[in-house]
Amino acid sequence: MATHMRLVLHLLLLFIFAVQEVRLVCVDVASDTEAIVGHVMKLTCIYCMKREEISAETKVDWFFIGEDKRKVLIYQYDREPQVPKDVEMYWKGRLTWSGSKDLQDVSISILNVTLKDSGTYRCEVSRFFEFDSFKHSTIKKTTIDLKVKMKASEDITALYSEIMMYVLLVFLTFWLLVEMIYCYRKISKSEEQIQDTEY
Repeated sequence: MATHMRLVLHLLLLFIFAVQEVRLVCVDVASDTEAIVGHVMKLTCIYCMKREEISAETKVDWFFIGEDKRKVLIYQYDREPQVPKDVEMYWKGRLTWSGSKDLQDVSISILNVTLKDSGTYRCEVSRFFEFDSFKHSTIKKTTIDLKVKMKASEDITALYSEIMMYVLLVFLTFWLLVEMIYCYRKISKSEEQIQDTEY
């Protein structure tokens, strides 16, 4: 009993130390490029910091480039999320900050998407690093070509997944039935042998 308890304690300590070593990871993923009229659309922009222990000042500018090829500033982050003062009335109240506190995710969301929201969105992230006497800055630009549709298009991957799920379900049900018959016969034979040896 003591060795069993000791083993449990060792495993518990190992688990505690393993959990402490887990750290969050930043993954740069591409944004969705298809929006549906009347829904919310998140424009994903991620800029992972290579060294988290280094502090950096981050500034984010979101631009919209429509059919007329005019680049319009629609949202900013400069110490806090903010809508530019001279933003067009069309964008007011329709954009929200969807980024993270550590500013690795600097995404925004468009509320109540309309057909006029189709176009190119550009996320420009500027980071300003300061080391003792050295200053360094980096800029990352992410472009998202958004297409707005009236109705969601059929996701072919979801269709294939659903078909595979039903095929697997039928196969596993058949396999379970075969196993049950096999086990029933095996038990039946063993009972017959026991009855034969008794007489």
